[in-house]
Amino acid sequence: MTAALEAVAADACPRIVAALIRVTGDWTLAEDCAQEALALAVRRWPKEGMPANPGGWLMTVARNRAIDTLRRASVERRKLAELATLAPAGPDGPEAVGEEEEVVDDRLRLIFTCCHPALSLEARVALTLRTICAVPTARIARAFLVTEPTMTRRLTRAKRKIADAGIPYRVPVGPALAERLPGVLAVLYLLFTQGYDADGEPAFAEEAIRLARLLRGLMPEQGEVSALLALFLLQHSRRAARHDAEGNLVPLDRQDRARWDRASIAEGLAVLAGVEQNGPYGLQARVAACHVTAPSVAGTDWPTIARCYDDLAGMRSTPVVELNRAVAHGYAHGPRAGLALLARSRSGGALDGHPLAIAAEADLTARGGDRDRAAVLFRQAAAVAHSEPERRALLDRADENARQEPLR
Repeated sequence: MTAALEAVAADACPRIVAALIRVTGDWTLAEDCAQEALALAVRRWPKEGMPANPGGWLMTVARNRAIDTLRRASVERRKLAELATLAPAGPDGPEAVGEEEEVVDDRLRLIFTCCHPALSLEARVALTLRTICAVPTARIARAFLVTEPTMTRRLTRAKRKIADAGIPYRVPVGPALAERLPGVLAVLYLLFTQGYDADGEPAFAEEAIRLARLLRGLMPEQGEVSALLALFLLQHSRRAARHDAEGNLVPLDRQDRARWDRASIAEGLAVLAGVEQNGPYGLQARVAACHVTAPSVAGTDWPTIARCYDDLAGMRSTPVVELNRAVAHGYAHGPRAGLALLARSRSGGALDGHPLAIAAEADLTARGGDRDRAAVLFRQAAAVAHSEPERRALLDRADENARQEPLR
């Protein structure tokens, strides 16, 4: 498949699936028809050339496949009549189904359906990747460390549960929207994390950014949607500098800032500038903004970051938030303050034995002057690291402290 065809498929197929699900109520039929249309394009476009309106061409083919299938199955005439309204507006067909407002509704309906709380979080992420982002099942399976047939069965069960439970294919309104939107954003956040982690799938982070852009375009009045997009852009801007030529993880204080993506930073800061109220994602985005606008770790506005984490802890006091808060206070107010907060956050046991918590203690201990103790802690963190790049980075820090190399 050519790059041009891949780009068209990534944009058009989710819209086609969303439109056909709305009309037919049949998830499998919608996906099959979209895939058949794409398969026909793969065969014909290299010989005949790409049509002027490729998205409309795919929609027309998928619509006709759906009509044929429903006709053969003797489905009620109402559905056939509704599908007929998706008729082409010109020689190549419409770019998208129906009026623009209906297209927006279709895509929003699909996002909220894939992210319905009745599904497990893993199922929500996988279904979002497959249906909205058109990521191949094999790649999703690799990310979840399962075989492709296993992931296929999981996706099938999730779609069956949507049908059997009568999960409505609609966007919530009023108070229900306020209740459901955080769950949708949480799925996107997890999707981004799957791609941003040291051993993650980079394409998943890019899909999360694309989906956040889409959601912001569809729901511009929701500040936390914009804040999430800003957070993604600012975090992702550092991706190229997070690994060296050998694939080793490079911590923030040692990254070559010239390798940061300035276009992503500029876009992220512009999006964040339009966020008037700070919710959980807004606060995290402002922390990321402090990092990407600083000339160095030493020149970072750590007091502002510490205040952001104080506010975030008041909204969402999770172990990870408390860990980051302790680190921020350690840089803003001295290692002793950070270690005191870290000890308090670990008292509940949630962070006991976690490599990030041990590494944070090691870093603050080193900055407090006890480099031998820090070396021991860095080795302890390496022993329980979740990935090989993290393990190597922690061992390097242990060796540096053991040799008493100057702190950077």
